[in-house]
Amino acid sequence: MKKNDCFDTEILDMNSLGFGIAKIDGMAIFVFGAVYGDFARIRIIKVEKKYAVARTEEILTPSPHRVDDVCPVSAACGGCAFRSVSYDYERAQKEAAVRMSFQRQGMDNVTVAPLTNAGAVSHYRNKGQYPVRRGKNGEIQIGFFAAKSHRVLPCTDCDLQNESFAPILMQVRRFVEDFGISVYDETSGEGLLRHIYLRIGEATGQIMLCLVLTKPQLPHADEFVARMTAAFSKIASIYINVNGEDTNVVLGKSFTLLFGTPYIEDILCGVRLRILPAAFYQVNRAAAELLYKKAAELACLSGGETLLDLYCGIGSIGLSMAHRAKKVIGVEVVPAAIECARENARANGIKNAEFYCGDAADAVLSLEKAGAPLSPDVVILDPPRKGCAASLLEFLCAQNIPRIVYISCNSETLARDAKYLTENGYQMGKVFPFDLFCRTGHVECVTVFEKE
Repeated sequence: MKKNDCFDTEILDMNSLGFGIAKIDGMAIFVFGAVYGDFARIRIIKVEKKYAVARTEEILTPSPHRVDDVCPVSAACGGCAFRSVSYDYERAQKEAAVRMSFQRQGMDNVTVAPLTNAGAVSHYRNKGQYPVRRGKNGEIQIGFFAAKSHRVLPCTDCDLQNESFAPILMQVRRFVEDFGISVYDETSGEGLLRHIYLRIGEATGQIMLCLVLTKPQLPHADEFVARMTAAFSKIASIYINVNGEDTNVVLGKSFTLLFGTPYIEDILCGVRLRILPAAFYQVNRAAAELLYKKAAELACLSGGETLLDLYCGIGSIGLSMAHRAKKVIGVEVVPAAIECARENARANGIKNAEFYCGDAADAVLSLEKAGAPLSPDVVILDPPRKGCAASLLEFLCAQNIPRIVYISCNSETLARDAKYLTENGYQMGKVFPFDLFCRTGHVECVTVFEKE
């Protein structure tokens, strides 16, 4: 097999990146533009020792799972792995992917519940980050990076994003054009405007608008604020973020408030939450509510327990369960998130919740230094995609924590950590997957571990 060879073949499977999978002479072929069930003519574009990559030249017989893809940039963007298949197939694929994560760890007996969806598969995201560049003809391009590149695909009306965002992006574009605001160039490092960052509190309608600049001053800032607030009454906050580094990270560390309140508010599981620009908040509010309600059910709180909420963010999970617990202790490494969590507790009149800034992996040291001895009855884990640090799992097992509720955005690291916990005295319950990221390859899960 060599580059540019063509084959007519059946697509036997599909992965979470949206590639169809074929097999030719025993070799796995990852096929861009094909879905499970297609019979397609493919062209090899890359050959490795154990696999090859191909692109679809022609769909000879379309899959029964195939649907029309109406997004003009999805093929190049790569963000929506399941844009070309029915949602029923996407659901089945995500459930299978979660099961496979545990099977790879030798945990074949794990029970995975049907995937839960909040109802909407489009316009569910309450947060958008849009790179801004100039095209070959000097036109301003706002959209998303093409897969594995820093080439901007113009797209202001992504089907996953909140519908309020597109007109705001167009108004920002007009301001940039009218006042000749320079746009960042990665090659030279010159230019001012790098990204446009938007968030919305869906329950309140409040919108946060942030321009990511290479320098701390926005020319004609007063005019910018006047234009945006006149056009969009729901804008509650306008920020400047400064990121002058040669980096792939979107946001810098410095925020300056140009207008409004330092935060926007949303309501999640009955708790009114204040959200600062740097703080983590689930992008799919409706599905997150269902996820957190299941987590509360698994926590089995009766009113007398101490709940330790690790990786607590702005406190949304712990605060939603505070009325069922004797005490809530939250730990989070991001100072802005802890500031939010403490303010959210005060604003909701929740007096049995305390929040500490520190790495969850060193939770015991962080809390002991703060004078809060650690003796929880229930621990909530909601780590980033890399999962929990080994030192944290060792600590939890050594403390004989009676109940651990684990929320995960990566079933592979959840399965890895589950293997450790079950090998060290814990019994694992059913895994409940939730679709917080419809049309993408990601899936959120929650499960519980009880001390045997």
